Amino acid sequence: MSPFPRADYRALTRYDPGRAPVHLDLSDNTNLWGPHPAALERIRAATADDLARYPELYADVLRCAVADRFGVDPDCVTTGAGSDDILDSAYRAACGPGGTTMYAAPTFSMVVPFALMNGMAARAVPWAEALADPEALLVGEPDLVYVCRPNNPTGALAPADWLDRLVALRGDAGPLIVIDEAYADFAGETLLPRAPSISRFLVVRTASKAYGLAGLRCGFAVGAREVALEIEKSRGPYKVSGLAAAATAAAVRDESGWMGRAVESCLANRIRLHDELVARGADPLESHANFILFAAPTGDARADADALRAAGIGVRPFTDVPGIGQGLRVTVGPWKSMEAFLCALDDTFGRAPAAPRP
Repeated sequence: MSPFPRADYRALTRYDPGRAPVHLDLSDNTNLWGPHPAALERIRAATADDLARYPELYADVLRCAVADRFGVDPDCVTTGAGSDDILDSAYRAACGPGGTTMYAAPTFSMVVPFALMNGMAARAVPWAEALADPEALLVGEPDLVYVCRPNNPTGALAPADWLDRLVALRGDAGPLIVIDEAYADFAGETLLPRAPSISRFLVVRTASKAYGLAGLRCGFAVGAREVALEIEKSRGPYKVSGLAAAATAAAVRDESGWMGRAVESCLANRIRLHDELVARGADPLESHANFILFAAPTGDARADADALRAAGIGVRPFTDVPGIGQGLRVTVGPWKSMEAFLCALDDTFGRAPAAPRP
């Protein structure tokens, strides 16, 4: 008799993005300008108590920093060990085993595993269909609706008025609507300040992207007080280390403006890289994030990613992407790293146009 009786877990595998060590890794959308200096300064100033004592129960130092930065009440803020932790807790809080989550696809790869981990079914709606009619995400009355904005891996940005329509369709009686804003700093707009005033609405952020703190595993989210409380209850205490919370709080306050300058540099290089890919016939999608998804040069994304990895450059392959079919996602970074990527792309595949869209 197996000590692990859950049949729904048999569909799960351990997460493996195939990210073997490589000279220049452009596969994970982290901040290639490095960590926020204020966070690094806080970590370097660590005391014995930072390590020897338990952290705050619910990372109040970070909750207050988020509240100050975005003009919300601290009671409307929740935190977690990365935005993944908050998403996982939101699934548990929204419904019990046997519930359903709906999501616009393609999107963040952990959406389905989080559903399975929590005994839920996950149903995908094609991105274009969902944007044409938000009602498509509510068919069957799901318990949770997930939307990534900007979307990963495509970089698409669901319009704000589309979200207003989605929220209005069911009102207070609707599902928990989770907006994943991991890349919102690169889009120049956020729903965080509005979140507390919308029932059954949660906007989730991570410190791993614009703030350059992926190694700390820290995230935060904003919603109405009752929503934040339910997430806190689902997640449990002591999930965010004291140093991670304090360092992330310093980064979120961004008193030096470092994060804003890093984002500006990223956006300038995103435009430049997009143009370079167009010149190579790579058919890049318009992106509102810190990455670009473009057509795989030979039409075989996995083989093309392996070929670039052999040349020392890590990118992320994707299959069956609407509009381009097989694609490669590349993180935008300082131009020197983009030049290295483009040289490897040219050396590996030449300057011939990429495979045409299907």
